[in-house]
Amino acid sequence: MIPFQRSIHVLVLTWILAVCSAQAFAQDAAAPPTSAETPFLHENDAAMATMMNGMAVKPTGDVNRDFVEMMIPHHQGAIDMALAYLRYGSNEQLKRIAQEIIVDQQQEIAAMRLALGDPLPASIAAPTQVEAGTSSDPGSGENAPAPAMQMMMMKPGK
Repeated sequence: MIPFQRSIHVLVLTWILAVCSAQAFAQDAAAPPTSAETPFLHENDAAMATMMNGMAVKPTGDVNRDFVEMMIPHHQGAIDMALAYLRYGSNEQLKRIAQEIIVDQQQEIAAMRLALGDPLPASIAAPTQVEAGTSSDPGSGENAPAPAMQMMMMKPGK
């Protein structure tokens, strides 16, 4: 095959892959959220926005602390998304995974704080059981974990 023909061949294959990918993406994106899914999507979007804002840490010159201060909001975001899934999801396997995410991420947040020599907040039970429709607003609902989770994210001395 001469170089020109090979280039045309590669270009055509790339175009076919792009068209197929675009069609598959359009099919996935075409499904509008159901009314039952809307609260989950709202909570998940809020968790993602909070996580992204929290990860925007101004460098301090201490790589260790900067790393931890960026990773804690990332881990907290995973916790918040898992809690949203527990509120609205129905797949028992995924619920179990969400529960494990919550526990694992809390442990990693604590381990990072300890690695820096920071004090740990008071121990609380892992919020792995939530009822559908409970508010994610800090301090509302008996299952709301937000105040304790916020304590874990606080910088030492605050």
